[in-house]
Amino acid sequence: MRVLVTGATGFLGRFLTDALESEGHVVVRLGSKSCNLLDEGALEPFGGTPFECIYHLAAWTQAGDFCLYHPGEQWVINQRINTNVLDWWRRRQPQAKLICMGTSCSYDPGLELVEGNYLAGTPIESLFTYAMTKRMLYVGLLALRKQYGLRYLHLVPSTLYGPGYHADGRQMHFIFDLIRKILRGKLLGEPVVLWGDGHQRREVFYVEDFVRIALELAGKCEDETVNIGAGREYSIREFAGKICRLVAYDPEAIRYDTTRYVGARSKCLDIRKLRGWITEPEMTAMEEGLAKTIDWFKTNADLFLSE
Repeated sequence: MRVLVTGATGFLGRFLTDALESEGHVVVRLGSKSCNLLDEGALEPFGGTPFECIYHLAAWTQAGDFCLYHPGEQWVINQRINTNVLDWWRRRQPQAKLICMGTSCSYDPGLELVEGNYLAGTPIESLFTYAMTKRMLYVGLLALRKQYGLRYLHLVPSTLYGPGYHADGRQMHFIFDLIRKILRGKLLGEPVVLWGDGHQRREVFYVEDFVRIALELAGKCEDETVNIGAGREYSIREFAGKICRLVAYDPEAIRYDTTRYVGARSKCLDIRKLRGWITEPEMTAMEEGLAKTIDWFKTNADLFLSE
């Protein structure tokens, strides 16, 4: 099968493209350096050969408080990226199934995080613009399905983690930032200061598990939105405690800065729909996944632990 992947050089993209190629698929990998999706004609060179599947992973965002300071840019850039991809799909690749990534921050935190609520209510204010660009991407899928009969699959992941995190100067998702700070505290003696009071709760999902499940869903369902997560969340203090045990660092030495940005207080996806498609989705145990991620950080200490 011929597959095209946008965002192929990102954290998820590298795992996904490797998995696709290991299954024998012919994969065209597009990253921001090889294909600028802000350019209306960027995808035209790839329109002549039919693809069976297109994975659209590309998005302009970062973790932490990035969204607070770039709402206008996020709206313009992500809308341009998504419009260019959807229009090219409609014109040049209508036979392909388009598999897009949604975001859990599109959900209204006051509602149940179930797929039917993806467009309901209001996303958290600090992430509002990015969340709305992702909602608009989903509206585009619905519209093109309705008018042209195009096929899609819309996947909404919880925060993904694992080894191989991209070291490109971006702000890190909370789980990677926790590991980095605690390792620096252990190895360099730096004070470990975490944002918030530590009682905010989050869900994470091991990246290789996500890829395996995404590929299975791609082969069996379409025109659906499906949450992919662990179905369980932990407090930041619980995550920190698990990491501290794995690296032998005293969790009592951690300080919490309640003046810093924390985002939503709780975020855990409803995965009943996923379990309807895959009764027993295989999931890496938290301690195992964290251990593998920590080992990778240690191996790449020059990227994350040096001054």
